[in-house]
Amino acid sequence: MPLVQFTLNGKPTTVEIDPGDLLVDVLRDKLGLIGTKIGCGEGECGACTVLVDGVSTLSCLYPAMKAAGHAITTIEGLAGHHPVQEAYVEHFASQCGYCTPGFVLSTVALLEENPHPTREEIMRGLSGNLCRCTGYYQIVAAVEDAAGKMAGEQGEGKAR
Repeated sequence: MPLVQFTLNGKPTTVEIDPGDLLVDVLRDKLGLIGTKIGCGEGECGACTVLVDGVSTLSCLYPAMKAAGHAITTIEGLAGHHPVQEAYVEHFASQCGYCTPGFVLSTVALLEENPHPTREEIMRGLSGNLCRCTGYYQIVAAVEDAAGKMAGEQGEGKAR
């Protein structure tokens, strides 16, 4: 079985995979990172979203072999007090929580690309993520709040 080397949540990682393995399965089954969820398994719901080199990526469609040489960030890779996570908690932006890791990572990618999104840009940026519980109002409010917090931290010269 081939070995694949990549950076996972800031740490060099080598894992043995089968050639047909998908990134979501490697993360969950071989590396024990169960924060990345399997929802539809077809790239429709966003529950499996991770960041590949900072880009929001559906890991249920991403061949694990493609991860070689890339930087992968899962929900476990956010320090636990990331402004996006804090905003989601403060705005009760999750109900059952199953979709939340994917939404949080999509939000991080969105705010990295566009630090001051409009409400329409937020909705478009999160359109690949589905939630059956919240109705999205709290999620959008959380993203707006996180954008403000992150802009404030940048203005004060603080690291994210």
